[in-house]
Amino acid sequence: MQKTFVLDTNILLSNPNSIFQFDDNDLVIPISVIEEVDHFKKNQNETGRNAREVSRILDRLRTRGNLAKGIPINEDKENTGSIFVYIGHNSELLPDGLNDSVDNNILSVALHIQKEQGDKRKVILVSKDANLRIKGDALGLEAENYEADKMDISHLYTGTATVPVDAEVINGFYAKREVTRESLSMGEDTKLYPNQYIYLHEKDDPNQKVFGVYDSDSEVVRMLDTYTEGVWGIFPRNTEQSFALEALLNDDIKVVTLSGGAGTGKTLLAIAAGLHMTTDEDKYQKLLVSRPIFPLGKDVGFLPGDIDEKLNPWMQPVFDNLELLLSGGVTSRPKRFSKSYEELIKQGILAVEPLTYIRGRSLPNQYFIVDEAQNLTPHEVKTILTRAGDGTKVVLTGDPYQIDHAYLDSENNGLTFVIERLKNSKLSAHVSLTKGERSELATLAAEIL
Repeated sequence: MQKTFVLDTNILLSNPNSIFQFDDNDLVIPISVIEEVDHFKKNQNETGRNAREVSRILDRLRTRGNLAKGIPINEDKENTGSIFVYIGHNSELLPDGLNDSVDNNILSVALHIQKEQGDKRKVILVSKDANLRIKGDALGLEAENYEADKMDISHLYTGTATVPVDAEVINGFYAKREVTRESLSMGEDTKLYPNQYIYLHEKDDPNQKVFGVYDSDSEVVRMLDTYTEGVWGIFPRNTEQSFALEALLNDDIKVVTLSGGAGTGKTLLAIAAGLHMTTDEDKYQKLLVSRPIFPLGKDVGFLPGDIDEKLNPWMQPVFDNLELLLSGGVTSRPKRFSKSYEELIKQGILAVEPLTYIRGRSLPNQYFIVDEAQNLTPHEVKTILTRAGDGTKVVLTGDPYQIDHAYLDSENNGLTFVIERLKNSKLSAHVSLTKGERSELATLAAEIL
């Protein structure tokens, strides 16, 4: 049975190509949605770019006919749905008390179409706005979120696996520093991913553990080397941080994703590894640290001062970590490096920039850290990864449960998207950090409050 989907503006602004992802069902775009898209088209951000792309797509489709009467979405398919731009709305179908807003106009269009079609076809309101879905449900409409770009975060790839083995396997692992996948006696349905970190423990004694990383080319689990000297005064405080540091310092891994809550060490570990690989090992020409400018209030344009002064509040968490590392404050030892981060910036060794300036650039031979990646859309993350030139390593850090973007949640943000989509690639590695190490107070607050 074909369905009719009525789209909210936020679906189009988050993914313009969503128009083509409803199979053979009909799409209805209320005229008020077109008006709202037009309102965003002059913005110089991702929303503005998407608004312009929506307009271009609809303008191409209208060359085939009249959008008010319906145009087949895909001419190459025999059974394809049509797209309609719905003119007008019937506010009489709405209860008293609802004002004349775009959201309520969308509701009235959906209700009118449902009344017209009766039992012939199911009408579904699609929106990322939870309140609009709630109102639609209260008025008798079937309301859904847009699911095409969502991942099931309850089964999100953690980057690790625990495998119970016999004592003989662990003894052999210590002797040869590796063990074949076949000798682990895992079921055929159990899959290990490239660069997945493995806990091997004795079946009869789960406390007896050894750690390794899976090499998908040779199908063996290799023993991990520990970083006894630390990296820029940073020593792993738990096994997860050891895994993260191994991934961050491995030249063969080009994309590293680190997820975890506040105080788990994601950003500090990434910057320490970047400084080490750039200044000590000379593996990269520059350490580039960036994060999305996503204030909870006014935009940076409302702040006084020049561009550096405007950006400083949003980049300050990065500067705090740099100051901590460069001052030796982590280990209470003498300064690890004689230069301040300002001097490193002047010498071209370090750059701290907002992601606004990344589009259109090519970034060769750089250690590129993107902090707060959970506030990026999948399309924005794709844009970032496609900026990576030859020899560049990209590190994405963030907490999927701490989203500031109005159209994103824990299941459809860019960080979650990359974790799941790249888990089969030997160029990537992921570690989920769960244990807070910032301080006892920070850990207590994260767990209880």
